[in-house]
Formats: sequence, C-alpha cells, structure tokens
Amino acid sequence: MLDGRPLIICEHCDSVYQRPVLARRQTAHCLRCGALLERGRHLNTDQLLALTLAAAILFLFANAFPIMQIGLQGLSNEATLWGAVEALAYGRITPIALVTGLSIIFAPCLQIILLAWVLVHARSGKIAPGFRACMRALEHLRPWSMLEVCLLGILVAIIKLAGMLEVHPGIGLWAMAILTILILLIAGRDVRGLWDELGVDAR
Repeated sequence: MLDGRPLIICEHCDSVYQRPVLARRQTAHCLRCGALLERGRHLNTDQLLALTLAAAILFLFANAFPIMQIGLQGLSNEATLWGAVEALAYGRITPIALVTGLSIIFAPCLQIILLAWVLVHARSGKIAPGFRACMRALEHLRPWSMLEVCLLGILVAIIKLAGMLEVHPGIGLWAMAILTILILLIAGRDVRGLWDELGVDAR
C-alpha cells in the first residue's frame, strides 16, 4: 500500500501499477512486458465454497473406493490410493511412499481443509483466525498437490495392463478425476482475491 492506494507488481519486470478493478473474466497486462498482472475472478466466494465442499466429498470417495479392479482367470483384486501407498512402504523404496502419500493424500486433504476454513468465514464477511498462515500454506501446498500426475500414471498403468489382465476403472478413479479438476479450480487465482475482498494486508 502506498498513500492508501493498492499496488500490484509485475512478476516479470518489476513494474509497479495501481491495482485495477476487474470485472469477471477481464484481465490486466503489464504495459512494459505484456505479462499477465491479474485476472478477474471467475468464481465468487459462495461458488468457491460449494466447490470446496464438493471436493471434500470426492476426496472421501477417492480414498474409500477402489481406483481399479484387476482380474485374471477368475481371481480379482482391488487397488486403492491408501493401498498403493502401503505397497510402496515395503522394500527399498519407502521414501517414495512418503512422497506419494504427501502429494496425493496429505496435500490435497490439507488444501481442502484450509480452503473450507477461510471460505466459511469469508462468506459471512469475516476474516478467519490464522487467515494469513492459511493463505500462505495454500500457496506452498500447491506444488505438492500432484493428483493430476497420479491420475496420468494410473491411466497409463490401466492401458498397459489391459492387454494382459482384465482391468476395470473403479469409483475412486472417477472421483479422483473430478477432484483433480476441482482442486485446480478452487486453489487458483480466485482464492488469492480473498486478500483484497476482506481487506487483509499481505505483509
């Protein structure tokens, strides 16, 4: 803030501008380098909260139901996300299990909890206790949430196994696919707008 005017800084060339008021789907670009400075919010607080609650339900489905069912000569077995992490925990690749659990279970779960916490309060125009810590945690968690990478790996595995075994996608896989899209929607730029909407200083 400078003289009571909100400012925005270009991440690419460090040019400083007065923060524009953008309507939905409008964008602001740097005059010097043309980089995107800010994008108008696509979703309001109520919509973000609704999607967050939907993501919480899908997260439970993705972890409670099998992601795929494998069959061979009358025998079948089911694989879940937790089962995959537990399988990696045995043997020489135990550290891989920790990273996998962090990226496909812990990070998305914490993202959903933090988003729900700040959005429930923001919906009534209040600042959630620990708002700054929650928002900064969400920024740090974003690179660690790798549901899309896990989903791609599962799809590749299904394609490769389909030629040798009977492979059937489970409810958990469909829930995970939709959850991946929702996480990308609710944990993006629209959430950052809460800083300005609630009048919280980011410092």
